[in-house]
Parts: sequence; structure tokens; C-alpha cells
Amino acid sequence: MKNGRFFVGLVGVGAVVAYLMWTGINASMVYYLTPVELMARVDGDPSFHQVGVKVSGRVVEGSWERGAGADAVHTFTVVDLEESQVLFAVEYEGILPDTFNDTAEVVVEGTYGADGVFRAHTVLTKCGSRYEALEEELAA
Repeated sequence: MKNGRFFVGLVGVGAVVAYLMWTGINASMVYYLTPVELMARVDGDPSFHQVGVKVSGRVVEGSWERGAGADAVHTFTVVDLEESQVLFAVEYEGILPDTFNDTAEVVVEGTYGADGVFRAHTVLTKCGSRYEALEEELAA
């Protein structure tokens, strides 16, 4: 009888832990669109302009116009990694990450306006050369 209660309690605790892990993982998972997917969504539903979204792409070399100061508005163009004809302008007010440059892969979070400008409130960068192992290190 005591073992039965123990196992029921153990199963209950396990179920609660599993539920908390599942909801925590779902809440922290973030999906972002490619520029191609963003344009398809906007074409299919014009109200998508009011929806906050994350988009991943690469900064077009030479497109970054630096703003001055902490409250500066930076402008740059983001292009799809696979389809170079799909791109959009980005405006971001604030300080950019240290790894941001003219060729960085970025994830921008904000809204894509009806005027074709993405107004970002967050810019994240990926700098593969700093964090990826060199081919020689992988061969060792």
C-alpha cells in the first residue's frame, strides 16, 4: 500500500517536471523567417506588416550607414542567404553588436512596414570566423 502511494507520487512529480520542461522549451524556442518567407507572408496577407517577426539574412556589403551616438539610427540592407535578389532595408536605433559589420549574418527582430523598411528593435549577429573551428583543428 505504501509503495503504491510512493509510485503514484513519483509519477505525479515526474509529470509535473515533464510539463514544466516542455512549456519552458516551447517558450524559449524562437523561429525566424528568411527574407523570402517574409516577402511571401506579406504578399499573402498585407496585415502581416503589423506583426512582430524575426528575420535572418546577411548584410549587403557597403549598405551600412552608421548613425552617430547612442541614439543613432543605423540603416543597412539585408539579403536572403540563398536568393540574392530578395532583400529589404533595415532601420535600427541604438548600439549595434560588436560583431556587426558589412558582411555579417544577422537576425533582426521588429516589424516590416508597408513602405518596405524593416524597423528593428533588436539586431543579433553571427560571426562564424570567431566561433567556428578551423579546418585544420577539425582534422586533428
